[in-house]
Amino acid sequence: MSPQVMGVLNVTPDSFSDGGDWSDRDAAVRRGREMLTEGAHVIDVGGESTRPGAEPVPAADEIARVVPVIAALADDVEASGARLSIDTRHADVARAAVDAGATIINDVSASLHHVAAATGAGWVAMHMQGTPGTMQDAPHYDDVVAEVLAALWTKAEDARAAGVEECWIDPGIGFGKTFAHNWTLLAAIDRFVDTGVPVAVGTSRKGFLGAALAAADDTESAPRPDDRIEASVTTALWAATMGVAMIRVHDVAPTIIALDAQRVRSDR
Repeated sequence: MSPQVMGVLNVTPDSFSDGGDWSDRDAAVRRGREMLTEGAHVIDVGGESTRPGAEPVPAADEIARVVPVIAALADDVEASGARLSIDTRHADVARAAVDAGATIINDVSASLHHVAAATGAGWVAMHMQGTPGTMQDAPHYDDVVAEVLAALWTKAEDARAAGVEECWIDPGIGFGKTFAHNWTLLAAIDRFVDTGVPVAVGTSRKGFLGAALAAADDTESAPRPDDRIEASVTTALWAATMGVAMIRVHDVAPTIIALDAQRVRSDR
């Protein structure tokens, strides 16, 4: 069974890959609708950049960015059978987004299970060492797979105890991890799947892919984030093969095409 595809919709001026592209409400709504036609199962709306070194955004500003977009997309998303997600680490933003039509809280802080329990929303617990402002300041693990897995299992258990009915775990590729940590986590992603908790993964356009592409081309200059599609799709296919249940991507159409081709081939 192919994983769900979560399309990234950043309504921010400073996200690492597409900051500013969709910060205008109308442009963001058009992009959301485009991703629906491309086959996205979830549209993930975010109003605060979590790139390395990013500065916090006041909750009121984040709400002003995301709620009009979510509200404008809600009917189209429901009609298509898809869902809306809010990418946030702030409780007030999560509540406002759910009120506007989001049904998943994509929680980069893995701390908002109480909001999910109170609202009935699904909850994605993502692992991050530190905060966006500090997470790449020499991240360290003795055993990255064991430590991230244990932390997420605890979060999932806490969420279930609080009454969250739909819980996902995300190892947080690129969030407080070195490039080597990211590859190690991807190689062992089946261990996360084996917990029985649905796993979400996002590798799309990230720096470790740029570094790998640069190495393959024998150059020190990594391709731009929007020129990392092949690597993004390749890692998405790997995650799908390992049983990941949802893949978060910027490039919905090529990911859907590749997943469909993989499924057809496996069915033969």
